[in-house]
Amino acid sequence: MSDPTLFDTYRAYLFAIAYRMLGSVMDAEDMVQEAYLRWQKASPVQIESPKSWLATIITRLCLDFLRSARVQRESYVGPWLPEPLPTSAASEETAVSTEGAIILSESISIAFLVLLENLSPTERAVYLLREVFDYGYADIARMVNKSEAACRQLVRRAKQHLQTHRPRYAASAEASQQLTAEFFQACTDGDAAKLFSLLAEDVVEWSDGGGKVHAARKPIIGRDKVARFMLGLARQAPPGIVPQFTVFNGQPGVIIYVDGRPFTVIVLEIVNNQIQNIYSVVNPDKLRHIPDLNSA
Repeated sequence: MSDPTLFDTYRAYLFAIAYRMLGSVMDAEDMVQEAYLRWQKASPVQIESPKSWLATIITRLCLDFLRSARVQRESYVGPWLPEPLPTSAASEETAVSTEGAIILSESISIAFLVLLENLSPTERAVYLLREVFDYGYADIARMVNKSEAACRQLVRRAKQHLQTHRPRYAASAEASQQLTAEFFQACTDGDAAKLFSLLAEDVVEWSDGGGKVHAARKPIIGRDKVARFMLGLARQAPPGIVPQFTVFNGQPGVIIYVDGRPFTVIVLEIVNNQIQNIYSVVNPDKLRHIPDLNSA
C-alpha cells in the first residue's frame, strides 16, 4: 500500500485537473477519491514518480467519465453550466504551494469551462495537460495512450477552436466586484436605467436549471431582453432572500439564499467594464456543495 500522507500532498492538484476536465465539483471529488483507492492498492515499487502516476490515473478516470456522460450532457435540459466552484486567495494558495505551478486563471472560469465543452474528451484532456498543467508531449502521450504526433495535432486543433471563440478578460478584480454589487442592487431596486448602463449591448444570460426547476431553457441575448428578464426575476423573488457576495471560479459572484439554503449562484463575466455574460446556476444538484447560510 502506498503512503496516504504522500497522496494528500497531491490532492488539491488532482482536484484541479479533475474539475477542469469535468466542470463538476462533486464528480471531481469522486474522481480524486477513486484515484486514492487505486493509490492505496498500488505497490510503491510500481510508482517511479507519484505526481506523474497520479496525474495519469486522474486523467484516465476523467476521460472514462466524460465518455460515459457525453450522452447525458447532449440530452441536458437547457444550457449546461459547470458547477460553481467557491474560490479564494487562501484556497488557491494551498493548491499553488502543493504543485508549485498552478495558478487560478482563465482556465477555471465558467466562460472557459463552457468553451471546453465543445472539445472531445481527448482534446480537452490533452489541451489542459499541455497548456494549463505544462506537461511534455511524451508524458501526455503516455497518459492518454496516443502518439506524440497525435497529441500535438489534438492541441493544435483545440487551440484553433478555442482562439476562435475565446472570451476576453479585461476587468480587474476590484472593478468586477464593484460591478457585481451594482448589478445586484440595480436588480433589487428595479432600476432599469442603471441596469442598462451595466450591460453590454450583446450581453447573454445563461440559466442552468437542468429541468429540475423553472429556468430559461435558451440563452437570452441582448441588453433589452436581458434587463427585462432580470428585473422580472427580481420582482418575483420570494421574500427574505439573502445575498452573499463571494468568489466563484476566480470571478466575483453572489449566492442567493432562500430560507437559509442556496437557491441560485450568479457569476458575471465582465468585459470592457460591462457585463458580457450572466451565468445563473439554479439546478439544485449543482448547488449541493454550497453550504447553507448558517454554516457558510
